[in-house]
Amino acid sequence: MATLSIPNPVPSAIEDAEKLRKAFQGWGTDEKAMIAVLSHRDAAQRKQIKIAYEEQYKEKLLKRIESEISGHFERAVYRWIFDPVERQAIMANIAIKNNVVDFPVIIEIACVNSSNELLAVKQVYQSLYKHSMEEDVASHTTGDFRKLLFALVGTYRYDGEEINTELAKTEAKILNDAITKGEYNSDEIIRILSTRSKAQLHATFNCYKDAHNLSITKALSTKSPNDFVIALRAAIRCRTTPTKYFEKVLRNILQKSGMDEDTLTRVIVMHAEKDLKEIKELFQTRANMTLEQAVAKKTSGDYENFLLALIGN
Repeated sequence: MATLSIPNPVPSAIEDAEKLRKAFQGWGTDEKAMIAVLSHRDAAQRKQIKIAYEEQYKEKLLKRIESEISGHFERAVYRWIFDPVERQAIMANIAIKNNVVDFPVIIEIACVNSSNELLAVKQVYQSLYKHSMEEDVASHTTGDFRKLLFALVGTYRYDGEEINTELAKTEAKILNDAITKGEYNSDEIIRILSTRSKAQLHATFNCYKDAHNLSITKALSTKSPNDFVIALRAAIRCRTTPTKYFEKVLRNILQKSGMDEDTLTRVIVMHAEKDLKEIKELFQTRANMTLEQAVAKKTSGDYENFLLALIGN
């Protein structure tokens, strides 16, 4: 469930556009007023606000926001403004075009979405950038990462619940043979992970655990895991237990020294309208503090206030 809270009744898009305009005017930006509007509207409402603002004031809302605020707060608001599909397309492009491809972003988009949801993201990506996501992934990666990421973004998987038990047993053995040999980059591992449905993968991984008394992710845990093994484990978790995956991502960020604001922003912004409530509940159980408390300890100012509003504080 979402953590996004929307007032009832909801002001009209024109009223919200007027509030934003007032927040931008004067000597300083009224960030509190901005947050009060934008953090409590869903994707469809934000789209209507953007249209109303631009029709009324003859300027681009996003450009005005960029000129009014900065830093992590600005990046969080910028990502939030878009609807979920366009946001993912934009974030995928940013991740691919980095000096070093930000592979967790691509894996999350490719593995958490259903086949139809991923297809929608790829269609928007192609419309925005005049290249396919597969083309850009292939152009900006090499070796094992190219094989894995290209397979994950390029496959249209079955999303139903039907499973083949014998196939699960066979592919559990194939996985074990590759892992035992240390062949983590095996074409067979990539094939199974990228083409099988979520239900079939669950069956295969359960067969693996029953046969070896060890989960597939534990089997892939080496003393010195390289980035490719970390990517494999992330893909497995995103395909099979996304709530646990994102909870752990948040816990790793918020309970360690240093801070990764980009990842914190990504998880909260991408899940506030979707399943952040479940992630939040699991976080509290495992971290022994609320997500709100953890975020408040590691962030500050308008950035903190905006994230807390999305979390449902």
